[in-house]
Amino acid sequence: MQTDFIIELLHQVKEFENSDLCKHNSTVDDFRVWMNDKKYSDESPTKLFKNEKHQVSFTENEICKQVLLLGRYSKLLIRKGLGDFPELANEEFTYLYRLKDEPFLTKIQLIEKNGHEKQTGTQIIKRLLEAGFLEEKNDLDDKRSKRLNLTKKGDETFHLSVAKVNQTSKLLSGKLDKDEKNELLRILKKLNEFHSHIYTDYKSTDIETIVKVFG
Repeated sequence: MQTDFIIELLHQVKEFENSDLCKHNSTVDDFRVWMNDKKYSDESPTKLFKNEKHQVSFTENEICKQVLLLGRYSKLLIRKGLGDFPELANEEFTYLYRLKDEPFLTKIQLIEKNGHEKQTGTQIIKRLLEAGFLEEKNDLDDKRSKRLNLTKKGDETFHLSVAKVNQTSKLLSGKLDKDEKNELLRILKKLNEFHSHIYTDYKSTDIETIVKVFG
């Protein structure tokens, strides 16, 4: 190992020790997180926009990037967390959990409550039906429509997977304290309410019109 590398590493450790994030019980993981944050700050996309002289909303662009990254990280962790339940490891588990909470939804209701396009949601429902987790029953009020519910297998799988989902959820929350989690939840709910309105009422509307209405 090169001596220069060790010297540079010691400089980084010293900088970490002098930072506000360093505590008396800090671990190697804390140092790693600090290094990642520092690297991100040094290579932030906002610098690219400034260098290229684009007129953009930096804060909103950063929010967009963070949301997209969190979505990717969460999908990866969910696949890992539900490794014992491969039939649920993508988006399927959200459909199973939604029907446990709200049984006998129509296909369209279930798809919309999960925020999916019709084609994507239909494919997920088809896979769950083929796996034996869901069953279809005729709608008593509308003979052309069918309603979905969990089968015995689906219900058992729900209960078996709860511990893994809880474990994954805690990991996704990171090292936020209780107040930070509550504040994040409040903000996320506010954002979801905003986008749910757009998803429901402006699904086929072009982006320029949506910006005029909500911008």
